[in-house]
Amino acid sequence: MLPSQIRMKNTEKLNNIIFYGLDKAIRSYRQFAQRNITKAGFDITIDQWLVLKTLQENPEATQQELAISAFKDFASVTRMIELLVTKNYLNRSPHASDKRRFHLAITDNGREILKAIQPIIISNRTTALEGIDNEEIDLLNVVLSRLVENCKG
Repeated sequence: MLPSQIRMKNTEKLNNIIFYGLDKAIRSYRQFAQRNITKAGFDITIDQWLVLKTLQENPEATQQELAISAFKDFASVTRMIELLVTKNYLNRSPHASDKRRFHLAITDNGREILKAIQPIIISNRTTALEGIDNEEIDLLNVVLSRLVENCKG
């Protein structure tokens, strides 16, 4: 028998669907985080930060890998890269061995914004996780990992 929370019913309410709740929590957090980043005077979106952070952790990441990390399609990441280059947070140069690709490198300005924005990122997470203890976070991570595995098909 399935848990009552996910059983299909004609009277099912959106707020009782776990995936609706997950999406609502993620969207609420992203809006909250973006408001705080903008209020602090930074000209960067959460998704642009995610692209820069991914490149910081993996300087050889391909555009496809960036898209996967940011949960965005290839075209959206292309537009983000264009904006990051325009804002002088990224340099784009032809790839040494593959003419169809570009090499992306974080500029000094990009490194500076990553460093400057980090306290806001930490504060956003701290506020969002207020009242949730480490045991609950660990359990949530286990459950979320299982959901991801179950959906890999």
